[in-house]
Amino acid sequence: MDYRKFLGKVESEVLPYFGGASVDAASRRLRVSTPPAPGWWRFDVQGRTATAREPAEPQGLDGLPLVRGHLWGSRLVREGAVAEPVKLLPEEEPPRLSPVRARRWHDGTLVFEGLDFEGEAEGSARLLLEEGRALAEVKAVPASLRAAFGYAVLEGASRALGIRFSPVEVRGQVLCVSEGGRPAAEARLRALATERDAHVREMDARQKALELQAELARLRSQPRHLERQAQGAVRVERALEAAGARLLDTRRLGSERLEVTFGFMGERFISIVEASTLQVVDAGICLAGSDREVTLESLPSVIREAIEDDVLVITRHV
Repeated sequence: MDYRKFLGKVESEVLPYFGGASVDAASRRLRVSTPPAPGWWRFDVQGRTATAREPAEPQGLDGLPLVRGHLWGSRLVREGAVAEPVKLLPEEEPPRLSPVRARRWHDGTLVFEGLDFEGEAEGSARLLLEEGRALAEVKAVPASLRAAFGYAVLEGASRALGIRFSPVEVRGQVLCVSEGGRPAAEARLRALATERDAHVREMDARQKALELQAELARLRSQPRHLERQAQGAVRVERALEAAGARLLDTRRLGSERLEVTFGFMGERFISIVEASTLQVVDAGICLAGSDREVTLESLPSVIREAIEDDVLVITRHV
């Protein structure tokens, strides 16, 4: 059979585009020739290249895993107080704490499907949130709504205190925050800030010594460092993919280090690694000074364990 006649074949496929350089079909990842605005598009697919042709209505969601929960900002809060980003929300912003349905797309991304019917609990929770009161007095509230309420209280306290947080850093305490209200949220955020400050002081001392070592190494290997940098980006992407993470961006820091931004478990992380070995210099999370015992490939599993043990503290925010 002459396969050359299929090389120019163009197929039409409706897919959700979330941003970036690629789009995921059921069985493969396609390179997007000219990135459109995020949304549902009909793509012309030729080989492994997809070209957006026109906006389209969602297709192919019915057979995908259904995920239900409550909306907190642009995240769906589901069982276990897990707060995942949900993509392609409607232009008209749903009310806070709305019950929502989403489908898990082929690459693991949650795609908005629709709103569920509300009960009395959602309206009561919104009123308490507006009045700055805790949720303890309301009965028969779904766990996902309690968690979404707790995240919303933490969000308000975060703006007031100027202390950033990620859901994975507070997941273990979010139900307590929903019961305790603003005081519980502020206490958790202050504790988080204290842990970060201690980590930063320790890392600053280490950083000065490492910078001196890196500069000496750069001077010794000046003729070869450009070639290693070019190879480094490819190795970073492969290491992260092998660990179940997705590379989002890299930035060169001098001749011997890379700043790596990657997505994992619905969050964004920033780490600094050695360009030649991918050994971690600064994990971007608190590892009690053990950052250099971890490689970029093993870092996602360390992050997963920290999330599951409710001890994750993020020290570098996007």
